[in-house]
Amino acid sequence: MLLFAGVGLASIRVKKDTTDDYLVAGRGMHPALAALSAVSTWNSGYMFIGAIGFTYIMGYNIIWMAIASTLGQLVAWMWLYKFIQEEGHARNVRSLSSLVAEKAGAPEAKLAAVLSVLFLSIYAAAQLTSGGKALLVMMGWPELVGILIGFVLVVAYCYAGGIRASIWTDAIQSCVMIVGSLILCWIALGEVGGFSGMNSGLESQDPALTNIMPPDLMFGVSMWAFAFFLGGLAVAGQPQVVSRVMTLGSDKDRKQAMVWFFVWQTPFIILMTFVGLSSRVVFPDSSNFDPELGLPMLAMDTMPAIGVGMILASIFAATMSTADSQVLACTAAITDDIKPDWREDHKTTKKVTLVVAAFATAISVGGLYIPGGDSVFKLVVLAVYGLGSIFVPLLIIRWMGYKPDTTHSIVMMTSAFATVLLWSMLPAIMGWKSVAGADGIFPSVPGMGAAFIAHFIMNWRRTPSVSSLGRYNWPDKKKIGTFAAVIIIPLAGLEATYLATAPNTSSSTNLGGVGDYSVTGTYSYHEIGDGSQYVNDGDTVNLMVNSDAAGNEISGKNIVGVRATLTFTDDETQTGVGCGIAQPEQDDDVSGKMMHDGLEETSPTLSGESVTLEWHNSSIIGTTVSNMSESDIMMMLDGMGMGFGEHSLDISVMVNTGGGALCTTTDEGEEVAYTIELISLEYSIEMVEVESE
Repeated sequence: MLLFAGVGLASIRVKKDTTDDYLVAGRGMHPALAALSAVSTWNSGYMFIGAIGFTYIMGYNIIWMAIASTLGQLVAWMWLYKFIQEEGHARNVRSLSSLVAEKAGAPEAKLAAVLSVLFLSIYAAAQLTSGGKALLVMMGWPELVGILIGFVLVVAYCYAGGIRASIWTDAIQSCVMIVGSLILCWIALGEVGGFSGMNSGLESQDPALTNIMPPDLMFGVSMWAFAFFLGGLAVAGQPQVVSRVMTLGSDKDRKQAMVWFFVWQTPFIILMTFVGLSSRVVFPDSSNFDPELGLPMLAMDTMPAIGVGMILASIFAATMSTADSQVLACTAAITDDIKPDWREDHKTTKKVTLVVAAFATAISVGGLYIPGGDSVFKLVVLAVYGLGSIFVPLLIIRWMGYKPDTTHSIVMMTSAFATVLLWSMLPAIMGWKSVAGADGIFPSVPGMGAAFIAHFIMNWRRTPSVSSLGRYNWPDKKKIGTFAAVIIIPLAGLEATYLATAPNTSSSTNLGGVGDYSVTGTYSYHEIGDGSQYVNDGDTVNLMVNSDAAGNEISGKNIVGVRATLTFTDDETQTGVGCGIAQPEQDDDVSGKMMHDGLEETSPTLSGESVTLEWHNSSIIGTTVSNMSESDIMMMLDGMGMGFGEHSLDISVMVNTGGGALCTTTDEGEEVAYTIELISLEYSIEMVEVESE
């Protein structure tokens, strides 16, 4: 961390106090530095967390994503980035939102900028949260401290050297990432017995894991793979990556940077793939294991302390490299398009950077106090595919020479944005099976498809005399038929091959769709605090405990609640000659209030009873659930990473007394013994087969 900060601050020595230097480094960045920065920024914490989890689930067929996505990125670097670089130089624009308009500050540029700022701020917040979690594991520091450290580092070297500082630190971080992944891959393969041991370990769990054909695809393998290609092409729609291309001075620099990018990223992808597959062997699939924790858990289990530190530093480096890039991309969008008057005001531009970083930090910190709010992976995916669908179609038609006006551009952007939202969220809202998951089609296909459909309709209705292909004309029907045959025939063969060779449902470990499921579970309890406290009448005593007290006992556990068991004996005394006929001793009212991460539960208790705070649906344990998908049931039973950190218990006492005439009662409060325990749940979900009549 100190190395990264030092490199960023060192950029002060060569910076110039101009907005152009701050946002695009004067368009004179070395190709190797720009390329390594792009690798670090594009992959971010996703490669260490999300891609590992996806590899864990999918097995060998992850190769489709690796190859198709890489091909999409290659197309982006060869054609779209060339166009972006040329346009950026010719028009002196510094943001992606300016490129999709005829001039900076136009309505369509403002809309593109607003969408960029919104989603990139959420994306940056996710990166800060990931960095906080990395430091939580590595140093035992609270997530909040890690988030604030990330904020300080991002602002410090962005404020000092702008995008130059970001790129310099990214290059160092990229080196740390690949060295750490190389070491972990070597150790992981040794742990599972090499490539043959990995293959046999996967085969023993599920033959589908060693089949390159994915099981049970909803729309066939062609569209499934094409979505990955468009996902790779979407790199041209990510402002934080495009900004690296804009720092290059010439087309020769772009070509050199392209070579550096793929020479560096390709082995990184291969290493991460083997790590993901090895983690599946070391940690066999279970309902309580989060696949995205495969890499850090593998590091903890197989590496010495210094190696664990390097891996976690790699994760932190990747997340910080993306966060600072997104903050600067937001700054460029605001100063160039939303408020063009600030374009050449260097001091105001820096203030915008600070505000954007603070906004992203506020989102990240706020998520800590919302149940499940510190898990923004779905929003990150939505942002990536949303931005790709918004920008890439516009860039493609502009590359072809078509000049859409404001209305045309806005319709294309809103069509893509709305389609991505509906494709990603509507099934969950309606209770349908997701179509955007691992067995469906990622939102890149419907999102970009909607944008292109909108383009052709707008061209047909508003400017039919202009070719929708820009400087190109549509071929005649014969050529179109030939072209269609060239595409359709191989795809038909691919689909036939898929139907013949894909594993069937019985051999797949994919999550089940909507149906009937038997849910069973076992609860365990892990003590994190005990003691005794005297509570006076009418008072409330607050007690704080931390999950750290449980040590390694709760490592990897699915924590779903916390309970406090209160034990007490009424100490009321009565004296006097009338006590024999007076009202007898009365039990006091004792209540407990458990609090954690903004949740609370208050309950009156008798001695030996508990006040329990839960964040899962315990009512479905031991029942058969109908008309729900397996993933929906898992969401109801997973603790979502909650339960770790501080827990608060309030104990309140209200004295009740008996007695009467000639009978004096003494009762000042209650001595209450307490035991606080975390609740973990191990559960299993089995599909109930419905017998046909």
